[in-house]
Amino acid sequence: MAVYNYDVVVLGSGPAGEGAAMNAAKSGRKVAMVDNRRQVGGNCTHLGTIPSKALRHSVKQIIQFNTNEMFRVIGEPRWFSFPDVLKSAERVIAKQVASRTSYYARNRVDVFFGTASFSDEQTVQVICANGAQEKLIARQVVIATGSRPYRPADIDFNHARIYDSDTILSLTHTPRKLIIYGAGVIGCEYASIFSGLGVLVELVDNRQQLLSFLDMEISQGLSYHFSNNNVMVRHQEEYERVEGIDNGVVLHLKSGKKIKADALLWCNGRTGNTDQLGLENIGIKVNSRGQIEVDENYRTSVPTIYGAGDVIGWPSLASAAYDQGRSAAGSIVDNGSWRFVNDVPTGIYTIPEISSIGRNEQELTADKVPYEVGKAFFKGMARAQISNEPVGMLKILFHRETLQVLGVHCFGDQASEIVHIGQAIMNQPGELNTLKYFVNTTFNYPTMAEAYRVAAYDGLNRLF
Repeated sequence: MAVYNYDVVVLGSGPAGEGAAMNAAKSGRKVAMVDNRRQVGGNCTHLGTIPSKALRHSVKQIIQFNTNEMFRVIGEPRWFSFPDVLKSAERVIAKQVASRTSYYARNRVDVFFGTASFSDEQTVQVICANGAQEKLIARQVVIATGSRPYRPADIDFNHARIYDSDTILSLTHTPRKLIIYGAGVIGCEYASIFSGLGVLVELVDNRQQLLSFLDMEISQGLSYHFSNNNVMVRHQEEYERVEGIDNGVVLHLKSGKKIKADALLWCNGRTGNTDQLGLENIGIKVNSRGQIEVDENYRTSVPTIYGAGDVIGWPSLASAAYDQGRSAAGSIVDNGSWRFVNDVPTGIYTIPEISSIGRNEQELTADKVPYEVGKAFFKGMARAQISNEPVGMLKILFHRETLQVLGVHCFGDQASEIVHIGQAIMNQPGELNTLKYFVNTTFNYPTMAEAYRVAAYDGLNRLF
């Protein structure tokens, strides 16, 4: 067994692990990365963010081809299978792996492919795919092993028609009807993807409102567009059992309803990848979802061990995970790069997409904050008319007296890009963080960015 010494060992090469490894390496530390795949990138690149967003982009192109009259010169609307559109995602994954592999080489980070576990607080055992064993001794360790779909024990995920958000990427046919159990972010994104392929989708939600953490008006907008695109949303329903049959699946609900479909996609919760780490050997405990507790410096209960990304829970976003990993390494190397990551925009890649930053109307009303609303509807924006993307709006919430921007909510094409203008202004000091910025700034025309100016004028017109 070979023994190696490092300043920092990072477990998991997803966004959090990459952020930690790069920051530590650039600060002169000797760094090792361990991942249980044969390629870097983590679940984000291979199973989550990248493939689902690449799938969505392909489906969006298909929708545009099938609905835009201009393309009738080329041919009539076409049908595309799920395996067809999956090929585009595979190409993106390969490019991402190549890019990320070069980062580790360029920064002299040693990469080990195998299963890691703790022998003690400073020793990590790695069992490689070929059966070889390595021992890594580290001054500090960053756990960034990510998460996987939560699988209830009473559901047979070995059945050929029952999938989770990881195994759905192995789907070799296009079902005519699909049940998606769980209407969180992942469930809603896949509902958009499959409905865009012409699949009848039954989206089962155990809450009374889609994505209830969103501004209610945005949530209602998504519900409307789902119902308009072959997605049946069933609220406040819970499963009693899932019955796999020869030609499909029957979902039995506690309300007495039965739903039959060609396949079922389970999207109800995720579990931290901690069960194989040997955390019991070092005294770190996990919660019921396998997640590790950390302090604001991303340090666990063991002072030399840190955690970042999905494995620590909220907000479980790739964007935040990278910053958390970078901040964890910043705490280790003390190079001024630490920050507690809480200014996190929401990005939901449904069709149309959703993004928000700051507070919503429900929260401001509950706290009795005197706010006002400014809106810009995309159907009136020249750029949206040119690109034939008229669905959606930009909504700015601001204080009636100070005009301070309190929240920005966007629903429509490129929402996840548009929201960052509002985020930048909300982080400015004094009068720079007010509606006046949007009124007194000249935006390119035609752009989607000018929606901020339109929404600002709309909000000011509501004041008296």
